[in-house]
Amino acid sequence: MSLRHAKDAALAVVDPVPGFWEQQWQTPHDTTLAMAGLKGRPVLINFWATWCPPCVDELPLLDSFYKEQGSRGVQVLGLAIDRKEAVVPFLKKLPLSFPVAMAGLSGADLGRALGNITGGLPFSVLVASDGSIAQRKMGRVTESDLAAWVAVK
Repeated sequence: MSLRHAKDAALAVVDPVPGFWEQQWQTPHDTTLAMAGLKGRPVLINFWATWCPPCVDELPLLDSFYKEQGSRGVQVLGLAIDRKEAVVPFLKKLPLSFPVAMAGLSGADLGRALGNITGGLPFSVLVASDGSIAQRKMGRVTESDLAAWVAVK
């Protein structure tokens, strides 16, 4: 393998699951969020719902994490396994700095493909910059979880 091909292979970003980077989600404000736009940098994906108390409890912590780490290249994406009619007023009461998209049932399918075999919420996955799954957590994330995860690039 030539040096150029070795360098290109080292920079390749894998799909955590087939078709991962091709997915697109509608936001609560009727815009499209393309996963391809998140490719190449670490992204913490949090599956949540307005009716899930532990989900709601962890959102301020995730928002603080995003505010602290976003400028360092760590992204956060909230995928709501919920109805838009519930999410829009919820986000007016608890605005979030990180992007939120409406995932619905297809989001639950993605969660299962990423390792959430029980379908419970909240569920968080850290996808490293190379596209590999660096961390998974079923249940509420803690400050110590996020502190350990931030070292992943």
